[in-house]
Amino acid sequence: MQNRDSTAEPKRTMQVGVPKEVKVHEYRVGLVPASVRELVQRGHQVLVETGAGTGIGFPDAAYANAGASIVPDAETIFAKADLVVKVKEPQSTEWPQLRRGQTLFTYLHLAPDREQTEGLLASGCTAIAYETVTDPMGGLPLLAPMSEVAGRMAIQVGARCLEKEAGGAGILLSGVPGVPPGRVVVLGGGVVGSNAARIAAGMRAQVTVLDRNPRVLDALDREFAGRIATVYATAEAVEQAVVEADLVIGAVLIPGAAAPRLVSRAMVAAMRPGSVLVDVAIDQGGCFETSRPTTHAEPTYMVDGVVHYCVTNMPGAVARTSAVALNNATLPFILQLADQGFPRALTENAYLAQGLNIHAGHVVHPAVAQARGLKALPLREALGG
Repeated sequence: MQNRDSTAEPKRTMQVGVPKEVKVHEYRVGLVPASVRELVQRGHQVLVETGAGTGIGFPDAAYANAGASIVPDAETIFAKADLVVKVKEPQSTEWPQLRRGQTLFTYLHLAPDREQTEGLLASGCTAIAYETVTDPMGGLPLLAPMSEVAGRMAIQVGARCLEKEAGGAGILLSGVPGVPPGRVVVLGGGVVGSNAARIAAGMRAQVTVLDRNPRVLDALDREFAGRIATVYATAEAVEQAVVEADLVIGAVLIPGAAAPRLVSRAMVAAMRPGSVLVDVAIDQGGCFETSRPTTHAEPTYMVDGVVHYCVTNMPGAVARTSAVALNNATLPFILQLADQGFPRALTENAYLAQGLNIHAGHVVHPAVAQARGLKALPLREALGG
């Protein structure tokens, strides 16, 4: 029998921690039991805070059966874990618990969030953002599943907000025989926008999608075979469409950077009372000048008679669907981080490396650095040259 190479690198055992989310009405969880089982089978130790998945039907017993250790509080997770896996950006109570040499893998959306950026820099941790991990086709594979959920939800919540008791004009998006359907305008034809258009068109609304990429518009025109209108997004076209709309979906994205403000306060003032704005871009600062972050507890507010829905964790409303869909996308990257650790996993996977936002007190992602007025640490230096 051939002797095994004694110089081979030993199998790495990683402590992976899953704290319970603390953002208001956030019930998603970083790892579902099926993902825990995959990590444990590879020899890793998984620590799950008690109650982390209870809100979406994953009790502690399900995690224990998958091989996880259930711990009583988040402090234990942050103290022991080498890799912390979350869903939403760490809150102010969590920043001080992170530490140098620890890797955080979650959504961050740092560009519009000065306080979180400063908190992560002060912690010294390594923070990898789901929303800036890329794929070979230039897509955002870890943002896509939540963008699909948010795009589909945007029409659902927009339709609800159009109801009179919710502050809306009392318009049924589908219309009825003899009454025209509601007018839906979608700003951005990417993953969020295309999913919003599918649901709105399925509800028989009158749908217009605006985008600056002719290829995106062409693809949407082919998919819908003329059932929706596609418009090149000049400033004039955006203004005209928004002012005439019953429901506007903000679905623009610049990876890692703050969202552009496409709809001004003056445009909002010109809309009909009872119209609705749903700002899916709010995680990146929002694309309406009148947007401000809201929560599932208080999701809407009024400006100039227009209903604004600007919940920063929209997919949290359908938390079980969202958590499972997110895990389907994140698990391969989590396994690579656990098996190889930082920086080897990022060195060997250039797409995962694009997710590196913060490392050892430095901003690494150029778009985040630009948004925050900081100098970016070159990725090569962050990965050790």
